[in-house]
Amino acid sequence: MAELITVDDPEDPRLRDYTGLTDVELRRRREPAEGLFIAEGEKVIRRAEQAGYAMRSMLLSAKWVGPLRDVIDAASAPVFVVDPELAERVTGYHVHRGALASMAREPLPAVAEVLRPARRARRARRVAVFEDIVDHANLGAAFRNAAALGVDAVLLSPRCADPFYRRSVKVSMGAVFQVPWTRFASWPEDIGILRSEGFTVAALCLSDRAITLDELAGRAARDEGKLALVFGTEGAGLTPGVLAAADEHVRIPMDAGVDSLNVAAASAVAFYATRPRPAGLG
Repeated sequence: MAELITVDDPEDPRLRDYTGLTDVELRRRREPAEGLFIAEGEKVIRRAEQAGYAMRSMLLSAKWVGPLRDVIDAASAPVFVVDPELAERVTGYHVHRGALASMAREPLPAVAEVLRPARRARRARRVAVFEDIVDHANLGAAFRNAAALGVDAVLLSPRCADPFYRRSVKVSMGAVFQVPWTRFASWPEDIGILRSEGFTVAALCLSDRAITLDELAGRAARDEGKLALVFGTEGAGLTPGVLAAADEHVRIPMDAGVDSLNVAAASAVAFYATRPRPAGLG
């Protein structure tokens, strides 16, 4: 059973994991280097725990001790109980959900391990690839889409935002813990890994050679092959190297003079359109 510790000093060194949570650059450096991430809110904390991530500590307002009692009883990490004002002084913002947990990261697996997992019944057949998505909210929303719409894995270019940054985790509602993911080491050269594993690489973009998403979905349903959907930044889109390496260019047909969607919205549309269908359904 975890020990409940009442803390009334915002400078207490035991609260270091939670200091300066609004300082994005600081947290980007600290969290991966120190092997931690922050889960915020009861649902997200529970999903992180259920996914098997080890707890370093919890920071709770008194009202959350009861609702999270089962988590507290199962944990071996310290639980720091603080009043809301002190939590705000430590973190830098009003912790309106009243519950934070510092969790231990695990080493990222190799791309091949994500595509051919030893601990899952089947290999990945539909994956999402994101290039240089630096907005944490967009990335978190994309992970939530991937979990909801049956994507087997998410692969990130080296410059993508951290899916375990607090904002990404919060927006995803913990879906970042449900979908296997990792980063490519070399980009876009590592697209070759996808091709060697039998994936058709489909780049979502605007180009003269682009087929419609409906056409891609129809082919995927007929061929039942492996599919990698590649998404770029909302402004610049995919880089020339990725476009050159892709097997297909794909566009989402749109009306009213709109030429593109937010990357999170585009991913939801693409994931839904290419989802596996029961036999006999178009």
